[in-house]
Amino acid sequence: MPPRPRRNQPSKRAQLNEAARLADRLQQAGYTKRDIARIIDRDPSLVSQFYTRNKGAAFVPALQQVLTAVETGGITDLPELTAIASRHTTRRTTASGARARVRTRALLITPTGSGTGRVGAQAIASGSSRLRPLIAEAARQGLRLAFTVRLAKTGYLHPSGSRTDSPGIRRDVIQRTDHTEERSYGSAQTGGHDAADFARRVDAAGGDVTAAVHQWLVDTGRIRPEAHILHLEVRTWRPR
Repeated sequence: MPPRPRRNQPSKRAQLNEAARLADRLQQAGYTKRDIARIIDRDPSLVSQFYTRNKGAAFVPALQQVLTAVETGGITDLPELTAIASRHTTRRTTASGARARVRTRALLITPTGSGTGRVGAQAIASGSSRLRPLIAEAARQGLRLAFTVRLAKTGYLHPSGSRTDSPGIRRDVIQRTDHTEERSYGSAQTGGHDAADFARRVDAAGGDVTAAVHQWLVDTGRIRPEAHILHLEVRTWRPR
């Protein structure tokens, strides 16, 4: 029989910091760690570090306001929660008092050509500039790419799962409770898209990756011109 845990030993849950406790309550309300990361416009790995590395103190005011909006105000829409969080997120400062840079995961392309970049609401509003180096490097290496977008269901012109919308893509459409959907365009199985062509589209849009992807979706008859992209992910690989 395994030994019983000591009664005076504090549980791991009791040792959680405030950011982790708030994240727990949001998860109890139905949000995933990835959702929480999108709300605070950070990588999902940071939310995991609330639990493992005691991170997240700077996001406590934002998470408190978001939780109040969910539990008291009945707000469930992720873009709206993201807007609330952004108003209560305080950037770190350096020793000189200047605003510190946001630490983000580097956009790395491996020797096999595999690379991934994701952006949320705030980055999308400013053109998803973090994704431009990934696309440019993929074009330089002659890679293929695919992307996943998320927008309101009403923004798509074709019904969910339509082969006209994304032929040959076996990945399921992801439907959210806030009436948005994630759909993927391109894959290694279907050949994907020419990274060089997308790099040219981005350059033509003045470096605005969001606008370039949006224009492609409009030009190919997949979304309505007034639709807004809420989440964007780009994936690359080397053609065989």
